[in-house]
Amino acid sequence: MSDPVRPSALAGVRVLDLTQVMAGAYCSMLLADMGADVIKVERPEGGDDTRRMSRGSDVELSPAFNAMNRNKRGLAVDLKDPRGAEVVRRLARDADILVENFRPGLLERFGLGQEALRAENPALIYCSISGFGATGPYAGRGGYDLVAQAMSGLMSMTGEDGGAPAKVGVPICDLNAGVFAAYGVLSAYIHRLKTGEGQFVDTSLLEAGIAYTVWETAMFFATGEVARPMGSAHRLSAPYEALPTADGWIAIGAANQRNWERLCGTLGLSTLLEDPRFADNPARMKHRIELAGELATTLRRRTTAEWLEVLGAAAVPSGPLYDIEQVYADPHVQAREMVVQTVHPRMGTVRHIGSPVKLSATPSAVLRPAPLLGQHSREVLAGSGFAAAEIDELITAGVLLSTPTGEDPGELSSSPTRPFQPTEASA
Repeated sequence: MSDPVRPSALAGVRVLDLTQVMAGAYCSMLLADMGADVIKVERPEGGDDTRRMSRGSDVELSPAFNAMNRNKRGLAVDLKDPRGAEVVRRLARDADILVENFRPGLLERFGLGQEALRAENPALIYCSISGFGATGPYAGRGGYDLVAQAMSGLMSMTGEDGGAPAKVGVPICDLNAGVFAAYGVLSAYIHRLKTGEGQFVDTSLLEAGIAYTVWETAMFFATGEVARPMGSAHRLSAPYEALPTADGWIAIGAANQRNWERLCGTLGLSTLLEDPRFADNPARMKHRIELAGELATTLRRRTTAEWLEVLGAAAVPSGPLYDIEQVYADPHVQAREMVVQTVHPRMGTVRHIGSPVKLSATPSAVLRPAPLLGQHSREVLAGSGFAAAEIDELITAGVLLSTPTGEDPGELSSSPTRPFQPTEASA
């Protein structure tokens, strides 16, 4: 469990978050989890599009928005109004990092492009996440995860061979672009600590997808072979795939010769060790389908749980095929604190995915839920030197939205990150 006395890794770092939906919001959320003060900037009318990804019309009851925007403070300001754009410019003068994922060129129309803001704050790290990047013939196109998966090659190698095109089951290009953006931002921040110089960080959904084709690209560059779908099988090792059992599936990763020999001994298939089709990994890859059939015949004789016990005792890498409910019921997932919870003023207790990175001295923490639309507008501006009368004038003019809550939900959940404690109903 995180210790609130310990400093956060990014304590004191101010981030302006001009992002929407997923890729950019995920990047800034990763920074917020590590302690950065992230100010989520939204439009007053409706806010981020993910606020409407819910079962009703209430923008404060969106699980999608809450998932991407925990640990942030909320500012609602109209960037189309020159007065609203000036608010963001003033905030950017004292910010360390700005993250945005608008179509390239859009923020320049409001005087909020990287050149304009870095002219006033040369130390600013300005991160742009887009569909295709800030340069190249496709720079002006809008980008979506589905399109990026298609154009990066991911869809061409996902699913079963001969089947219809299939995307990865999660928005992998969106999420990976967010991770790469955070990686770029932190690299730029280290450079700034050394030199005092900010810079422009540019990444895209397309490149995030391409970067994940490591094996497939390596094979193409070396041999000219174009990767095709292989279901759950590996491109370079066998057996390494999900195989059927008596009551479901089991994932077996016998990727090297030692594990292959252990697997055969455990399954009572020592005769396969003498079969020239399976003598070494190149032979097993050539005869992968026959090999899978041989293994499946034996595996279907017992249940997944029975095989997991046997294979585990023999140190053969294996695991069950979980659905999302089973993932969070797993005791190891719970022990690793991959489910934590906060208290939201409208949604009540909300569960979140925990941080996948554990730092011993400066651990991450999930301290507050996503902000209400405009929840911290007055607080953020007052803390940045705006006079009370000036803030009131912006609110009256409709340029700024301030949502009074009566209490700060951040205060409701400002205890250390609390791991989820399963009950009989939720287990």
